[in-house]
Amino acid sequence: MCLDIGDKRIGVAVSDPFNSYALPVETYVRKNLRLDLERIEKYVKEKCVTALVCGLPVNFDGTPSIQTQKALFFIDKLKEKLCVEVYTVDERCSTCEAEDVLISQGKSRQERKQFVDSLAAATILQGFLNDKNVKK
Repeated sequence: MCLDIGDKRIGVAVSDPFNSYALPVETYVRKNLRLDLERIEKYVKEKCVTALVCGLPVNFDGTPSIQTQKALFFIDKLKEKLCVEVYTVDERCSTCEAEDVLISQGKSRQERKQFVDSLAAATILQGFLNDKNVKK
């Protein structure tokens, strides 16, 4: 499972059983830390998740940003709560790629807002899966 962690929303994506491709699941609207962690824990249990990939937002030049620190805080809380391996990966350009896909599909601004985060999570996860499958 993959999370695209933002201040207002968290995009969620999962892989197929063979870890070949990523599928967007949902864009979760954040409530507060406790409820957000409970929701992710519920996803992990429902989907029988064995590993969690979290997008790490960094500046375009690769240096940490304020969002990086916010995401790392949330990731640390996830690690405390969940019994699965947690990976972080560079998420640069994932939202832009997701926006481009949705625009090419003719989605309105409102529709894009609903789907962009889960599609970004799927983009992040697909990159992770591609790297993992190449190294096999």
